Amino acid sequence: MKYFNYKGYQGSVKVSVEDNCLHGKIEHISDLVNYEAETVEQLAQEFKLAVDSYLNTCKEMGIEPKKPFKGSFNVRIGQELHEKAVKRAGEIGKTLNDYIKDIVNKDTASHI
Repeated sequence: MKYFNYKGYQGSVKVSVEDNCLHGKIEHISDLVNYEAETVEQLAQEFKLAVDSYLNTCKEMGIEPKKPFKGSFNVRIGQELHEKAVKRAGEIGKTLNDYIKDIVNKDTASHI
């Protein structure tokens, strides 16, 4: 899927055939922020306005805006695979965290 990008936020682009319009939302945050328009150019502008409005509303309310990615996540891989990963990381002189980061970085770099 292609996304709009603005101020560290990503916005989706979807089509509503029934309503004859484009719409989207700010992705990867728990708050719901929607926008819509009739053209892609207008939708891109509405996305930026939605991000700015969201950030301003959070500021006015004195709350921290949700961040799309906080830099950590939990993965459930099962006890056996967890053990194998820890042992392999130790064999190559890395922490489990660094070992997993290297694997993800290598995989994602090959798909860019």
